[in-house]
Amino acid sequence: MRPHRRELIAGSAAAFAFTGFARHAEAQSGDAEETYVNQVAGYGPLVPDPNRLLDLPEGFSYQVISQSGDTMDDGLFTPGQFDGMGCFPLDGSRVALVRNHELKGSSGLHRNLGPGGFHQERIGLLDPTKGYDTYKDGRPLPGGTTTLVYDLETRRVVRQFLSLSGTSTNCCGGHTPWGSWLTCEETEETPADADVTKAHGYVFEVPADATGLVAPVPLKAMGRFDHEAVCIDPRTGIVYLTEDKVDGLFYRFIPTTPGKLAEGGRLQAMAFKGKPGADTTNHDVREWAVNDWREVVWIDLEDVESPNGDLRQRGHAAGAALVARGEGVFWGDGELFMTATAGGPLKRGQILRYVPSRIEGRRGESLLPGRVQLFFESADIRTMNMGDNIVIAPWGHLIVCEDNYSTELRNHLKGVTPDGKVYTVGRNVFTGNSEFAGACFSPDGSVMFVNIQYPGVTFAIRGPWTSVRT
Repeated sequence: MRPHRRELIAGSAAAFAFTGFARHAEAQSGDAEETYVNQVAGYGPLVPDPNRLLDLPEGFSYQVISQSGDTMDDGLFTPGQFDGMGCFPLDGSRVALVRNHELKGSSGLHRNLGPGGFHQERIGLLDPTKGYDTYKDGRPLPGGTTTLVYDLETRRVVRQFLSLSGTSTNCCGGHTPWGSWLTCEETEETPADADVTKAHGYVFEVPADATGLVAPVPLKAMGRFDHEAVCIDPRTGIVYLTEDKVDGLFYRFIPTTPGKLAEGGRLQAMAFKGKPGADTTNHDVREWAVNDWREVVWIDLEDVESPNGDLRQRGHAAGAALVARGEGVFWGDGELFMTATAGGPLKRGQILRYVPSRIEGRRGESLLPGRVQLFFESADIRTMNMGDNIVIAPWGHLIVCEDNYSTELRNHLKGVTPDGKVYTVGRNVFTGNSEFAGACFSPDGSVMFVNIQYPGVTFAIRGPWTSVRT
């Protein structure tokens, strides 16, 4: 997430339509000089896109498969503010893309970017009783998820529809091992401070095979805070959760029944063993250096629905470690990686790596604790500038979506090798320099899907992925 830009504040109906490029054009590559700092060659220099959307290396191409303002199969408009996204196999060559829309309930402009349209001309098509919440005038909140059914062989969107309604500020989330998407509200709005009728700040589950709106059930035991992303260890069913606050925490949720999150469980926050209240950020005092490891303990949290919006402050007071804007998190081979977007002395980003205990979440864990590593820290804004959403590619590298606020340096897709070296995968050259978000791969690894948040576009990127040079 980022603060609203002047371009967004000045939005109009034009926010729902791109101009100057073919709607489903494929941009091909040519020769160009890459001017940004890479530590390894990766795929080589980026090539300027004649459509001024997305620069990619030679041999790569993109297809625009969805954009805000499209009319979906349910008659509603595709909402704006594309964010986190997951890709799930369906039948044959079809996949489902479940996509978040970071539309804040208390923002008047965001209401206009919702599925009802800029002038709310189609809001009557949306039943408010099928959403989680409404404005105080009874109209559904604009946040939620959309689902795209995409055919990898024909390269066409088969269906596109609203799959979760009435939530607020759906930022990132994560996929589950059982085929659903967990969408996270990055807000703590309440009726006392916003034009809403319920408290927000929860996680919701959306089955990937849903064919329409799903029941909006808040997973309250997973805490009420500024949620960003989640990932799940398929071995234990434990859920790991990030929080997009400069003084945020890193959480884990131990479900009562693995795979059935609505049945409740126990929420905890990470602390450094032997150093309660540690600060992982390296902002003022250097707590650790790149490649350093720390053993961790997990602190039980009370009153996790947090009516006062103070869960992180109470957790830190109890000894939990601070993480500077925890955002993307993704499960790999027995470990996870997460971004801390404002971490490091430059406040331009860290990547942390967590390896769980062999008896994670069980009795005796403190004798065989999990460990967390400072895997990467940006020392040059041209190398990495505020990494946000993250995914582990089929070839084992991280793909990181930048979300910086610079007017000079563009947002990039960056690759990170297993030894922490960085290369460039793509560059946003569309007007406004909005963030990349929602990077994910098709099950066969042939296509990377990714979003540009504002005004909202989803790409399918193809190319010689296995040719990366390190």
